[in-house]
Amino acid sequence: MTEESWSWTTGFITSSGKIHSGQYMVYLAALVGNLLIITAITFDRHLHTPMYFFLMNLSIIDIGSISVAVPKSMANSLMNTRSISYAGCIAQVFFLPFLMGKDFFLLTVMAYDRYIAICQPLHYERVMNRGGFVQMAAGAWASGVLNSALHTGNMLAISFCRGNTVGQFFCEIRQLLKFTCSDSYVIEAGLIVCSVGLLIICFFFLIVSYVQIIITVLRIASEQGRHKAFSTCLPHLTVVSLFTSTGGFAYLKPISSSTSGLDLVLAVLYTMVPPVMNPIICSMRNKEIQASLRKLTEWWLLTKH
Repeated sequence: MTEESWSWTTGFITSSGKIHSGQYMVYLAALVGNLLIITAITFDRHLHTPMYFFLMNLSIIDIGSISVAVPKSMANSLMNTRSISYAGCIAQVFFLPFLMGKDFFLLTVMAYDRYIAICQPLHYERVMNRGGFVQMAAGAWASGVLNSALHTGNMLAISFCRGNTVGQFFCEIRQLLKFTCSDSYVIEAGLIVCSVGLLIICFFFLIVSYVQIIITVLRIASEQGRHKAFSTCLPHLTVVSLFTSTGGFAYLKPISSSTSGLDLVLAVLYTMVPPVMNPIICSMRNKEIQASLRKLTEWWLLTKH
């Protein structure tokens, strides 16, 4: 790859002013929603538990992942340009797989947390002590860094000679591979297969965890107890479904020589929709988060008067 400005086609994202306004609103909604979750968990001592610690990490990742590609796209729209620098492209190649991979690893850890809390409650304090859940979160971050570093290192070694117009609104690895004329393509394809395989293993672990959780919950005699158990798991399961359905379909879809509208739609879905929806999903059925947000709102209103 040579250090030059790479051009990208931003498709429908720059096709009309209405789409621009929608893009700004989606980005703003993601920032506000996730910052509210982070603030509520940080300042409410009742929420200083493993489940909310992982949820706060998820919000941090969501802010990072949507900020990797969208601000540059919005800046290009404002300046009426479609270029991205070499350094900017490499930064996107590193940070987006890192944050999205870490997101999936963290969702897997969160499923384990719910499994221990519901299926083995007597062991929860021992397993999910402060050192334990911090190490799990750190492991998820480290896994994301390793996965992304392997992809980025290989992309730096690849030679490109078939054009420089990326059919996306950000530098997506799958799109960049269309322009390679290097044998490193085989290595990168292998890395993608390994990454997908790792995510499938995580997904299998998620399924096994939730099967065990559902079996345990159905054995609870109290209807109120069953409802409470399901209410703590449903938001997480919804987030997992949203993330895997959009990202999984986008990356399992064969790479075509030309960019289709479906590719662009899928890219928007897995980069922009989860960061916006996750705070809504996680707070909508969580009374503790709602109560904390109400306290923050009341405090803010009182300080204004």
